[in-house]
Amino acid sequence: MSKLLYQPRYKCALAAMQTVHAIPRAIPILHAGPGCGAKLNDNNGTSGMYSPNIFPCTSISEKEVVFGGNDKLRVTIENALKIIDADLFVVLTGCTPEIIGDDVEEVVKEFSTAGKKVVYVNTPGFKGNNYKGHDWVLQGVLSQYLSERKASTQKGLVNIFSAPPMQDAFWLGNMREIESLVSSLGLAPNTIFGHGRGLPNMDKIPDAELNILIGPWSGLETIKFLQKKFGVPYLHCPALPIGAFETSKFLREVAEKTSVKKELCEKIISEYESEYYYYIERYSDIFLEQRIMSKRFVTVADSHYALAFTKFLVNDLGMFPSTQYITDDAPQEHRDLIQNEFNDLNYGIKAKVVFSTDGAEIHNQIKNTAFGGNPLIIGSSWEKRLASQINGIFVNVSYPMVSRMVINGCIAGYSGGLKALEDMYTEARERLAL
Repeated sequence: MSKLLYQPRYKCALAAMQTVHAIPRAIPILHAGPGCGAKLNDNNGTSGMYSPNIFPCTSISEKEVVFGGNDKLRVTIENALKIIDADLFVVLTGCTPEIIGDDVEEVVKEFSTAGKKVVYVNTPGFKGNNYKGHDWVLQGVLSQYLSERKASTQKGLVNIFSAPPMQDAFWLGNMREIESLVSSLGLAPNTIFGHGRGLPNMDKIPDAELNILIGPWSGLETIKFLQKKFGVPYLHCPALPIGAFETSKFLREVAEKTSVKKELCEKIISEYESEYYYYIERYSDIFLEQRIMSKRFVTVADSHYALAFTKFLVNDLGMFPSTQYITDDAPQEHRDLIQNEFNDLNYGIKAKVVFSTDGAEIHNQIKNTAFGGNPLIIGSSWEKRLASQINGIFVNVSYPMVSRMVINGCIAGYSGGLKALEDMYTEARERLAL
């Protein structure tokens, strides 16, 4: 039986327009109804070279439902090519053209000699959310943009993929931090999102020595596709590395999969950890003071951040997880892997996981949990009021993020772990001072 879904933490697949938006000089063309783009544009006001408010859209109506929307799509693409100074145009489909059977592929083929690359991806909302859409867009764009490319392996070149950009407020800062960590091993990181990246880096993707996916499942089909098409092996790191334990583990896994010598890797890790634990030791009295923050925590986030913070708080700080709530509607076939990662924590600790997309159900369960103190609540803006109701400490890291602005901040790596601690204990001490 269907039911009302309260406070969903994701959007429909068409919101993967944000994946295109994050690629410099790429712009989506929406083949969808007139309200779709506006409703999906809630990424904390970010715009960049192209504002989401000017994304070309066919704005199909009842007329196209009856007679088809191919003609309107054709005109929209033609005008976009004339008016917008972009190098890659990505047609994304909403629900209506998918239902009425518009032949988007055939229309896009008409622009194969347009002088600028035009590709398409099917992203109807009724087939999945924007986490799936992110994977569909990556596969669709890469398969068409690189259709004529042959692989020529460049030793040390490493492609990096992670969470859907803009859905994750820290996507850009985290990616730059991961790039820095990979560079410290003497490797050449290659990413396609954000300033200074884009299509030149996309051209290099087939030549990589290794593809790295950081995250539990979104993007997994893309790196499998790249392995099949170009023969590039991949490393799947389910948990975003935050803090010393997971970041050092990440560096060792990357070194093992590439040509980096073990001795060099361990030397680099030792240098990073020495500085990291210097800062930890300076504030150890605060971290050990349970009057400031109890040892219990709960996450209400997508699988990307729920897993990352659970590993960080348990493995680095020795905190204890209450039930962890995963809100991204992770596909059933990936849930065993996610659960296994929550069982792979230090000190033999295992975290109970609940997969739920219903905010009301999650909040009721948390309210009925005996924390034995003031718990740490890692979640979205919707958990702020909940935290005050149960005398908890709230830190906003996941979507939606209404009251916090992130420009280039990161919570990945060694430095990101320290920044996460700053956020957590600033909230805890401020609450204590009231």
